[in-house]
Amino acid sequence: MVKGDVDTYHEDGQWKNKAEGNERASSTHDGKADAQAQGREMASDRGVEHVVKKQDGTIGEKNTYPRSRDPRDIEG
Repeated sequence: MVKGDVDTYHEDGQWKNKAEGNERASSTHDGKADAQAQGREMASDRGVEHVVKKQDGTIGEKNTYPRSRDPRDIEG
């Protein structure tokens, strides 16, 4: 991950967002949708990648902000 990328993940019964390099989560949420929305906003504000993990810890999706920084030249 690039310095500062944002991870959305499940831990201890809550969904959390953490920017790379931080020791603690930046935000905690009861639902994945809320955590994902907050993580997307954090990544967009920082201009970094947002990695959304499934409850089992595997990567569900990755989004790069701004879109022009995405190394892959495909839609989606």
